Amino acid sequence: MEFSFNHFNFNVFDLERSIAFYKEALDLDVLTTNDQSDFTIVYLGDKRTEFRLELTYLKDRKEHYDLGEQEFHLALRTDDIGMAHARHEKMGCICFENHGMGIYFIEDPDGYWIEIIPDRTKPITWQ
Repeated sequence: MEFSFNHFNFNVFDLERSIAFYKEALDLDVLTTNDQSDFTIVYLGDKRTEFRLELTYLKDRKEHYDLGEQEFHLALRTDDIGMAHARHEKMGCICFENHGMGIYFIEDPDGYWIEIIPDRTKPITWQ
């Protein structure tokens, strides 16, 4: 028996705002949508891997999600950390930088953190 990664879920308060954020910040595109009477699930993809980010929108949700101590995150690797950092800096979504490790985090509209990791075969240019 074997297992492989398929998707990761974030519940979102404003689906359209989240889709726009992930498109602008990370070039993720909508792959599929499952619209039901009380919820909508949208899967986003990166065009290079089969891994998907699932955004779940509960239609009767009235308040933003409590993310607790934020001790979890999603991570994406980029082949141009300098260009990525410049884009995210312009968007104002960088929430933490760790220059010692050569990584940084962006925050989505719901407060989820996404780690941006450089391709370690290329020089880090944003520090």
